Amino acid sequence: MARNAHGERHVARRLFQLYAGLALYGASSALLVRSGLGLEPWNVLHQGLSERTGLSMGVVLTAVGALVLLLWIPLRQRPGLGTVSNVLVIGVAMDATLAVVPDAHGMAVRVALMASGIVLNGAATGLYIAARFGPGPRDGLMTGLHQRTGVSVRLVRTAIEITVVVTGFVLGGTVGVGTVLYAVAIGPLAQLFLRLFAVPAPGEGSTVVAGRTPRRAILRS
Repeated sequence: MARNAHGERHVARRLFQLYAGLALYGASSALLVRSGLGLEPWNVLHQGLSERTGLSMGVVLTAVGALVLLLWIPLRQRPGLGTVSNVLVIGVAMDATLAVVPDAHGMAVRVALMASGIVLNGAATGLYIAARFGPGPRDGLMTGLHQRTGVSVRLVRTAIEITVVVTGFVLGGTVGVGTVLYAVAIGPLAQLFLRLFAVPAPGEGSTVVAGRTPRRAILRS
């Protein structure tokens, strides 16, 4: 009975981290939007599509995530609970945050929103990935293309992100100093928070990130 109770608490913690991480990811991305100083790569595309279609960024993010998930089929990737939840939760959290956080006026406020958005995005990434419920749809696209083509993950990821940034910018998405700072900071931040939020397997006392944790799987909204 004690072992079962411990196992239930373990799963409950992982589920809490999953959904807290996804909600925080959407909220932190909204802060970057309100800063007006540049977005993370995929959200440059989402914002550009939002400008062109009149749909909210959250709706566009959800729709793009669903389309990317369809690309997993020929790539033979298997979605997990975290993958599907990614598609459903982040966009809702982003739109909810955009509804209550107004546009920033004044450079000091904009910089504060940008910095908060980047740091909280790193924390959200650590929460989500450490829960180990499967990668986000865009990460699965990256790893699937790597496996099918033999091209390195670094090159595949770079090519995908350059493509979405350029396309999003042409469509009207915001590229700026926040985009550059995000690219530089998100890796170290995610690694820090992965260690902080690591969930040990049942019966383990250590909170060190397990060896199977996908170090390259950085959540992209």
